[in-house]
Amino acid sequence: MCVCTCKPAYDSSVTDAQWALIEPLLPRPAAVLGGRPYVHSRRLIIDTISYVLVSGCAWRLVPHDLAPWSIAYQWFRAWTRDGTWDRVHEVLRERVRTTDGRDPQPSAAVLDSQSAKSSEGGEQIGYDAGKRVRGRKRHLLVDTLGLVLHVVVHSASVQDRAGARLMLSGARARFPLLGLVWVDGGYVNSVDAGLVGWARRSEGLEVVAVPRNADVKGFQVLPRRWVVERTFGWLTRCRRLARDYERKTAHAEAMIKFAMIRLMAARLAGEELPAPRSDIEKEAARRLAEDLKD
Repeated sequence: MCVCTCKPAYDSSVTDAQWALIEPLLPRPAAVLGGRPYVHSRRLIIDTISYVLVSGCAWRLVPHDLAPWSIAYQWFRAWTRDGTWDRVHEVLRERVRTTDGRDPQPSAAVLDSQSAKSSEGGEQIGYDAGKRVRGRKRHLLVDTLGLVLHVVVHSASVQDRAGARLMLSGARARFPLLGLVWVDGGYVNSVDAGLVGWARRSEGLEVVAVPRNADVKGFQVLPRRWVVERTFGWLTRCRRLARDYERKTAHAEAMIKFAMIRLMAARLAGEELPAPRSDIEKEAARRLAEDLKD
């Protein structure tokens, strides 16, 4: 009978190359405080959180050879509260942009939202009458590479234009070079174009709508907007993000940031990402390849 006690590697676990990028960015305990050493390594904590994110399982159902669910959840909650996920995410995003030959600070972005069903109670649960979804709405602001600049999760009942103001408030303070934001026609229409004027006056941003062609039925790849659609595709590969299982909006936002941390760490480590599967992702990959040639 095999008595090997080696920890099995799950597909969701970070690789050595990814861990080398993430580990220096995580907070370290102060040596002067003393106290007991940690029983579970920080890498095992990250692997446990990653398993929950990718598999979509409940915290209490993580395998026994990972960290206990209560310990992993405690660290996930603590690192959400103290801004650890934000700091790691921002550092890796700037590194990816620099590696790609871009300025660390973006000058243009794409804004869109996604309504996700909620299977639990919790904060800010509402009904999106347009999409007939009860749950929450995820608002993403991404750069031209599809990397998340800012994320806000709120009730699905909040209209897109109101959610856009939440997203764009203070955007120039966080990203001084940002001057152009592409949105879909739902944010700017003949009934209410107030978002454009507000963004120009308050934030110094030019909001440009990319409308859908009403004459074309079915799937369409729209200029600029496909970038954020591809990002939503990246996120929903993580089964935890296929629905909104979090009771707190801060935890829902943290799961999105953690998913992007995994993606960016893999890209910086030179590891292959999963091949595009949907029509949107395939067309987005083709257009990105064309853009890189120019």
